[in-house]
Amino acid sequence: MASRISQPLIKALLALLMVSLTLGSSDVPFIVAHKKASLTRLKSGAERVSVSIDIYNQGSLTAYDVSLTDDSWPQDVFEVASGNISKSWERLDAGGIVSHSFELEAKAKGIFQGAPAIIKFRIPTKAALQEAFTTPILPLDVLADRPPEKKFEWRLLAKYGSLISVVTIVVLFVYLLATPSKSSAAKGSKKKR
Repeated sequence: MASRISQPLIKALLALLMVSLTLGSSDVPFIVAHKKASLTRLKSGAERVSVSIDIYNQGSLTAYDVSLTDDSWPQDVFEVASGNISKSWERLDAGGIVSHSFELEAKAKGIFQGAPAIIKFRIPTKAALQEAFTTPILPLDVLADRPPEKKFEWRLLAKYGSLISVVTIVVLFVYLLATPSKSSAAKGSKKKR
């Protein structure tokens, strides 16, 4: 009885495996996109957001009429400082990579959670445009009150650097005097014979 149930189950699993292998190996572009954003504080107190989007075609066919649009930046919070929030490419070959970057200047203070950018592309076998999305970005704390970063204190090095170097030289000298050399250890073993 167990074999009667297991044989149709095995056949169904094999059929499912064959269908998934057929669909997995079909010839289509497969778009993977990564969106990165970083904050830069300017000396004037303003803050810029540098956005970089990398688009990869991991499929086996070329994607045509590739367009990127990143409308997730509200105009009342951000102003485009350089570049454009949209870009188009005629084609993206299989295994190819394209990148796009732009900078925004923050106008308002607060935490901002950006949405993924939208990538539209055309496949030669389908009339409708296909869509892909980038990865979302981590929340950005725009114009936040941050404590100043601890930088290396050069004035401490200038003040105590000579003292540290003298102490280091004295310690090395004492170490060299206290440890026996290999040649004197070899001579001592010859004298015992």
